[in-house]
Amino acid sequence: MSDTHVAGVVGSLRSRSHTRVAVRAALAGAEAAGASTQLVDLRAYDLPPLNPDVDDQGDGADFRSTIRTADAIVLGTPVYHGSCSGVLKNALDHCGFEEFEGVTVGLLAVAGGSFPITALEHLRSVCRALNAWVLPYQAAIPRADAAIESGQFTDVDLRDRVETLGDRVVAYRSIEPEPSTFESDQNKGA
Repeated sequence: MSDTHVAGVVGSLRSRSHTRVAVRAALAGAEAAGASTQLVDLRAYDLPPLNPDVDDQGDGADFRSTIRTADAIVLGTPVYHGSCSGVLKNALDHCGFEEFEGVTVGLLAVAGGSFPITALEHLRSVCRALNAWVLPYQAAIPRADAAIESGQFTDVDLRDRVETLGDRVVAYRSIEPEPSTFESDQNKGA
């Protein structure tokens, strides 16, 4: 077993979430690659809308601590109005460079409708702003009701793609950072 620890963040609050099923599948792929894993369910955290004037709102410190223990992270989101869920974006707003800089991140989006590419693009931009190393490989599950039933994948090809995401975050978790650039030196956060 490797010494890699992967956190899979579920960006959905639904009790019967397809996103949670998909994040678990990604973590199964990471475990098959030898990593230890942790499902990070945002339902377990009190994360009020971020107010940067207030330190340690709700469970913000606990959430950040959980994220900092990970060598690699899978972010899973349902698609709402063409983007990632507000609950996931808010959780990421509670974090900063200390949690994400140089960390390998895999992206996963689950949609009730057509291909969820814009949600993945938005998450990629947020993670890049945090100086994370976002995998080029990503997983998308369109028409989730047809792909997942009773908490299980019915579409084997999609399940394999999601498990591969977990495998890839383990394989690329120790990417060497690129040399500093003008752009990265200017990214100081808000």
